[in-house]
Amino acid sequence: FSFRKLWAFTGPGFLMSIAYLDPGNIESDLQSGAVAGFKLLWVLMLATIIGLLLQRLAARLGVVTGLHLAEVCNRQYQKVPRIILWLMVELAIIGSDMQEVIGSAIAINLLSVGKIPLWGGVIITIADTFMFLFLDKYGLRKLEAFFGFLITIMALTFGYEYITVKPNQEKLLEGLFIPYCQNCGTAQLEQAVGIVGAVIMPHNMYLHSALVKSRQVNRANKREVREANKYFFIESCIALFVSFIINIFVVTVFAEAFFAKTNADVNNVCANTSSPHSSLFPNNNQTLEVDIYKGGVVLGCYFGPAALYIWAIGILAAGQSSTMTGTYSGQFVMEGFLNLRWSRFARVLLTRSIAITPTLFVSIFQDVEHLTGMNDFLNVLMSLQLPFALIPVLTFTSLPSVMNDFANGL
Repeated sequence: FSFRKLWAFTGPGFLMSIAYLDPGNIESDLQSGAVAGFKLLWVLMLATIIGLLLQRLAARLGVVTGLHLAEVCNRQYQKVPRIILWLMVELAIIGSDMQEVIGSAIAINLLSVGKIPLWGGVIITIADTFMFLFLDKYGLRKLEAFFGFLITIMALTFGYEYITVKPNQEKLLEGLFIPYCQNCGTAQLEQAVGIVGAVIMPHNMYLHSALVKSRQVNRANKREVREANKYFFIESCIALFVSFIINIFVVTVFAEAFFAKTNADVNNVCANTSSPHSSLFPNNNQTLEVDIYKGGVVLGCYFGPAALYIWAIGILAAGQSSTMTGTYSGQFVMEGFLNLRWSRFARVLLTRSIAITPTLFVSIFQDVEHLTGMNDFLNVLMSLQLPFALIPVLTFTSLPSVMNDFANGL
């Protein structure tokens, strides 16, 4: 084992792990905490472990074959299943992109104290995504360092909320290691399914299989291939452990502070702190429903304005980073399935347009306070799209004709 070699292979796994920290994930975390308390932490942990195993398979495919998953699908499948797979993955990318871009727009709205509307935040996000994507002209390592910086911002901001709220550690451990959900109903089940869809992103397997190609590996040398697989797996373990800790921060903050709270409880606290957002919560005994926007507001009401702005900075970092990696996913999927050889700018423009158009419509015709149902729907949509990424990954990595001596035994 060599730390020098691990450092050389470090980068693709952290870029991949951003999908485990996108605004859709954060919203799923805070809703599961508010709806089910600590009871669904074990679902989050198992989903992350399964996600790690699937990412390992995707990375192995890229390292061994020198092709990413979309390229292998193009070569191995007939026209009809290939087109169906492409359409399903594009649907997953659009759904994920809507969450990421709107999450960034909500963060910008919070930071500007409502002066920048939702659609304005969407346009800003689209523009700065293009700008950041051209960072890799200055070298992939610099881009990977920038993503590492954004992950650090998320860890610090959500860690601050965790330290401020001080969740019950005994309940946290109980929720992680006891796979049971006492007195749970439809709402909790929907959150559990949403967690799986938010954590294991279908298009992320296509992304990871492409990112590992950035490292030079002599595929004729089995020892080098085996070594690359080992270091990529170690890096993925570290990256997903960091993302898991950040997700735990968010779940436990909302489980501790807002589980079983009513609208009236929050309304009273916000009114007492002279918050301008107290009208968001009607003075009734219905159970509190939160999303990224309302989550920031209630943190501000209970723990002061600093908590609201630090929350918004974390969401902005999550949204910006995941929007950029989502764009990369769209590029790899489109060029792999359709065998496109366009210029970089044309590919970015096309993939952005496909994903961004419905997002812009939603931001124009829907206000920032009423997006909770859409996020729940999109997380469940991700769960339904999973088989269209799992079947190719599991199939190809078990075929000796594709993987040679590195095919899985199962």
